[in-house]
Amino acid sequence: MIAVHDNLRPHPAVLAAGCCAVALVSMLLLPWPLALASIALGALMIAGADVDARTFLLPDFVTVGAAVCGIVAAAVLDPFDPWGAGAGALSRALATALVLALVRWCYGHYRGREGLGFGDVKLAAAVGAWLPLDAIPICFGLAAGAALIAVVTARLRGQTIDAAMKIPFGAFLCPALWIVFYANVLPG
Repeated sequence: MIAVHDNLRPHPAVLAAGCCAVALVSMLLLPWPLALASIALGALMIAGADVDARTFLLPDFVTVGAAVCGIVAAAVLDPFDPWGAGAGALSRALATALVLALVRWCYGHYRGREGLGFGDVKLAAAVGAWLPLDAIPICFGLAAGAALIAVVTARLRGQTIDAAMKIPFGAFLCPALWIVFYANVLPG
């Protein structure tokens, strides 16, 4: 049981290097409150992508932690209407998770097997919490596009690709969330 738990920890070198890069880019180009939010989100997304790529699991400390941090960040970053911003982030989080849960259920119902895990659904809540409504489809499109490129690249390298192939979607959705958040708050 301990070995499974240990696998859910991000690799320290990956986490450290990724966090340094996110912190550098965030502190150089964003005002400090947004930079701190960007660094927190970036650290969680690096951890999530690393763990999901290795284990096909998204730990709750990443998914739930990112959703809660997104709701709190929305409230803190809006000094004029913190309650409204927090409520909006919570509403988007619930709606986004509900949509992905529905996609998960439909796929499972029609294909007879699981296509998305509950970690992906919880990560969708984080997407909704951190991003404005119009940026949510961009985030999922970026993640799906990156996953497709990875599959095509694997095929070109000679790997067998079939309908039962597992893809760690969170490993693509995590970086997409940080990239879309960062692009959305970048001044200019």
